[in-house]
Amino acid sequence: MSSSVEYLDYVLELLADVPEVSYRKMMGEYLLYASGKIFGGIYDDRFLVKETTASRAVLAVSEMPYEGAAEMLLVDVEDKAVVADLVTKMLPELPESRKRRR
Repeated sequence: MSSSVEYLDYVLELLADVPEVSYRKMMGEYLLYASGKIFGGIYDDRFLVKETTASRAVLAVSEMPYEGAAEMLLVDVEDKAVVADLVTKMLPELPESRKRRR
């Protein structure tokens, strides 16, 4: 099942206070970036983020985005300030994105 554009819009609204948020559609799902770093995605209308020390301090439910993938944490918080703080604290813990070859 693919994620809906309506759910993407909802998540982007939650992330409105996070600087430099962008997304990339990939196989019916959406990868989420902030300041050029991938921090999570939308999979089957579920907002999931990578597991880091900062994300584990706020979120508890682990889910697999798709079969064979590493588990990620389900964002079950609807407070924009909490989500912005979470993502902002995650960014220093995440690796730089690799440059894509064309």
